[in-house]
Amino acid sequence: MGARGWALLSGAILATGAAAIYAQTLFDPLLFDDRASIDHNPSIQGLWPLGPVLHPPGAAGVGGRPLLNLSYAFNYAFGGEAVLGYHAVNLIIHILAGWTLFALVRRTLRRPCLAPKFGGQASPLALLISALWTWHPVQTESVTYLSQRAESLMGLCYLLTIFCFLRGADTGRPAARRGWFGAAALACLAGMATKEVMVTAPLAVLLYDRALVSDGFRAAWRRHWPLYLLLAATWIPLGFLLHGLHRRAVGFQEGIAWWSYALVECRAVVTYMRLAVWPRPLIFDYGMYAPLPLAAAWPFALGLLALLILAALLWRRSAAAGFAAAWFFLILAPTSSVVPIALQPLAENRLYLPLAGVIALAVLGGFAAAGRRILPVCALAALGLGWAAAVRNRAYATPLTLWEDTVAKVPASPRAHNNLGFELHDQPGRSADAVAEYEAALRLKPDYADAHNNLGFVWQQTPGQLDAAIREYQAAIRAAPDHAEFYYNLGNALSAEGRTPEAIAQYEQALRLNPDFAEAHSNLGFALEHTDGRIGDAIAHYRAAVTLQPETAALHFNLASALLKTPGRSAQAQAQLEAGLRLQPDNALARQILAQLRAATP
Repeated sequence: MGARGWALLSGAILATGAAAIYAQTLFDPLLFDDRASIDHNPSIQGLWPLGPVLHPPGAAGVGGRPLLNLSYAFNYAFGGEAVLGYHAVNLIIHILAGWTLFALVRRTLRRPCLAPKFGGQASPLALLISALWTWHPVQTESVTYLSQRAESLMGLCYLLTIFCFLRGADTGRPAARRGWFGAAALACLAGMATKEVMVTAPLAVLLYDRALVSDGFRAAWRRHWPLYLLLAATWIPLGFLLHGLHRRAVGFQEGIAWWSYALVECRAVVTYMRLAVWPRPLIFDYGMYAPLPLAAAWPFALGLLALLILAALLWRRSAAAGFAAAWFFLILAPTSSVVPIALQPLAENRLYLPLAGVIALAVLGGFAAAGRRILPVCALAALGLGWAAAVRNRAYATPLTLWEDTVAKVPASPRAHNNLGFELHDQPGRSADAVAEYEAALRLKPDYADAHNNLGFVWQQTPGQLDAAIREYQAAIRAAPDHAEFYYNLGNALSAEGRTPEAIAQYEQALRLNPDFAEAHSNLGFALEHTDGRIGDAIAHYRAAVTLQPETAALHFNLASALLKTPGRSAQAQAQLEAGLRLQPDNALARQILAQLRAATP
């Protein structure tokens, strides 16, 4: 079979396998950070002007990642919040990455330094490596979980950067070389605008050049220095995009010592290597940062040291094998070294690209030792991994099944219990189960603000438990005094208990922390409307709420109610009623009041 035939066949096999694995996920609902990245992300709700799209909010995973946010905006433009389009794009990105990996590996195996040993079987070996990578169950988090499009899209850009470099290095035509090198720089820039881990891509190109193209760093620089200047220039926009990274719980401002985080990451890197070889158990959320005592960390530190020594030995024995090993550590370095990521020090999506290096070493090492006999073994392994990935995807069917699976595997994770409680509370008749999960989270982490807040919300909806709700909201505020939502919820509970002056104080504090909190403006307006002498202040807050959320009919009706209590403002009230009825035309009471106002108008 010719090269073109192998390419078409391999592309069809990779795509068919990936489609079979992920078909069941195409209608899976939004999960966890998806709500902030997609459902509650107003910046994706219009493609023009581009300003808001390219300056996404810091919430969830879109902050500082304009290309990722733009991809969500395209999804929204063509399908709104329907999950099918988002899942389809995630799957397409993953398939494209698999195709790019196939092309990169095949061309690499035909390099003069590798062709004598692997060139004759370059196409089947490239297919097996890319199939094992594309169908591996650890990839499910980066494909099925919509928020991890950041990882897969960055991964595609990373692979394209190296592939375009290789095409440019291989061509003898200056114009074609400039074109391929320009494409490499553009792919690198796109990756920088997608996820921060792309920072290592220029170094990966240099290592690849040294190991497989130019046979030395000095020769690599002499031959390709214009490209390296272009690649290095992509660090400049990344530097601007990193502004505000600390607000995403990344960095030393979280009070985590670098050496303490490094000990935790020793375990993380060893775990990634284990999952690459034996992907069980797979866990959606390993939990937040927790210090690892030295007595518990030293076995992982020794394991990591052994892996690094092995990588160095591989580099000395064969630069190509050394590059595959370096690939694993280099791409993990930004997240698994000394810069703390407090909310998620270990996450399976970070193995998305590093996995390729492990698989390439295993397959090519097996082929070097056993020859073509290893090919059917790898094919069976790829099918087995694909089946395991399909099984793993069942956990993503609903948020409830995902968090049940997570709690079963990580029972010591406060966040897993808290999120399971949140999902249970939405299930009819399962409030008691939700309370049990929140209480489990608080036993593990007594100062867990979100769990206190969520437990307070359950008690607030339980007859006779308002005092318990107030206590939980107060505990949440003590644990996290800068969260406007907690003051707002406490204000609602105090208002329901008839403690209006105290409720007003809580709403005001919520608005000091978040002046654009429309619901807090509205509820404060309601409390002031029913306080003697404060009708003017109530109208001001109702107006602020309407300005922030003009598409919410209830806010227009609330403002109209307050205006009607003020002499001489019936015309303004009539305008608000009309605006509300345009949004909610079946509101009989508002329609009746509007009719009376019109009848009374001369």
